Amino acid sequence: MPRLRGSEQSIGTWKRQFLESGRAGLAGKSGPSTREQQLEAQVADLTQALGEAAVELRVWKKSAEGRLGPSRTSR
Repeated sequence: MPRLRGSEQSIGTWKRQFLESGRAGLAGKSGPSTREQQLEAQVADLTQALGEAAVELRVWKKSAEGRLGPSRTSR
């Protein structure tokens, strides 16, 4: 198995970053990132818009059926 080499300084930096991230996670600071929060808000907005569009489509279909009589697909 080949051994990877890294400078002691690099390894020390990685170790420090790893330990700091672990402490932050254990302290409860590892909630959703800002990007995750933005995406969740966007999903909520799009879900609401989709629901509103579905309701409008139903209203338009019912309105069209009332003006045109029974549709062929409703038989």
